[in-house]
Amino acid sequence: MRNFTRRGVIGIGAGAAAAGLTGCGGSTSSDGGAPGAGSPTGGGKRSKGPQGFRARPIGDGSTSYTGKQPHQPPEPEPLEPGQTPPQFVVFSWDGAGEVGNGLFPRFLDLAKEHGAGMTFFLSGIYLLPESKKRLYDPPNNVRGASDIGYLTDEHIKDTLKNVRRAWLEGHEIGTHFNGHFCAGYGSVGNWTPAQWRSEIDQAKSFVKEWRTNTGWTEIESLPFDYDKELVGGRTPCLLGQDNLLTTARELGWRYDASSPGGRQVWPGKREGLWDLPLQQIPFPGHSFEVLSMDYNILANQSINSTNAPAHNHPGWREQATQAYISGFKRAYETNRAPFFVGNHFEQWNGGIYMDAVEKALKHIAREREKGGDVRLVSFRQFVDWLDVQSPAVLDKLRTLDVGQAPTGGWRQF
Repeated sequence: MRNFTRRGVIGIGAGAAAAGLTGCGGSTSSDGGAPGAGSPTGGGKRSKGPQGFRARPIGDGSTSYTGKQPHQPPEPEPLEPGQTPPQFVVFSWDGAGEVGNGLFPRFLDLAKEHGAGMTFFLSGIYLLPESKKRLYDPPNNVRGASDIGYLTDEHIKDTLKNVRRAWLEGHEIGTHFNGHFCAGYGSVGNWTPAQWRSEIDQAKSFVKEWRTNTGWTEIESLPFDYDKELVGGRTPCLLGQDNLLTTARELGWRYDASSPGGRQVWPGKREGLWDLPLQQIPFPGHSFEVLSMDYNILANQSINSTNAPAHNHPGWREQATQAYISGFKRAYETNRAPFFVGNHFEQWNGGIYMDAVEKALKHIAREREKGGDVRLVSFRQFVDWLDVQSPAVLDKLRTLDVGQAPTGGWRQF
């Protein structure tokens, strides 16, 4: 799984837990702990939905129905014969917790500025107070254990604020599950379909019952029905997809983004779900390619260190930026395969990978402003488009290899 040969470096954290590189903030907890006292249910600050009508609380009021999600693209249409496919780009975020570094609102602001949709894979325990950690019963691990830290109460409140804003601004809220176990017997790579079901049910419950678990009544509800909103996720370290897919299909999910590294080609389905992997992209200065995620670029630059000497940072920042831009350019100028980028809200090596993502997104947005059919979307919005395409058209698109443009141009394809 680790492939630590200064190449692709498989995984969203490729052993991040073992190396202490979670990019999630907080401290690691693996011991028990007394559960907190019971909290009242219901109540909470009410708000108006995006269409102006009062939100309808769901369950204890942690979530609510507020109508159709705003800021969605037009209804997708099937490609016409000879039509050039759009260039889809998906920026996604693993964990999606606010830990006081301001990165969640920074990228919400950036997305808003450039009209981009994104996917935020929320870790369920980021809405569970550490005092209540024994409510989490992870498969093959001690109750309350987690290889990422529980957030402070203030950071949970900030996470709720930003998740709420993200949905209202048109972004997708997926799942990164809970405890991020990547090593040993308790690794997600060893979980059965039934254990994945338990993990998903718990992740959803922490989102749907944060008001009960915190006792907070002054905070607005999340403005969506998570049972309907949740249609896909990404597993910790890209492990365990085979057994996850069985459960995800039964739950009616539409896609999974957990494949351990893919090529820049048009995707297909596995077990009835769209299989949307991170991708190998050009790595400037090297003959090998790197996986399209911040951690994997880090691992090829500074190995296990997230705080390498600062004199390296400018060059590495530019290398990371150009890797993303090169991946986009290769697809855009050839087979138009969708381009997927994964990130964490992290400040590794002085925050250079966050700067690289921002620069790359701005570059991609400029290509759209030049008149190109470039669409910055969430995974959910992308599969909305896939689902209306002719299977024959998609099959034909999948015949184009990495960096291969159609012979004779798109009009003759």
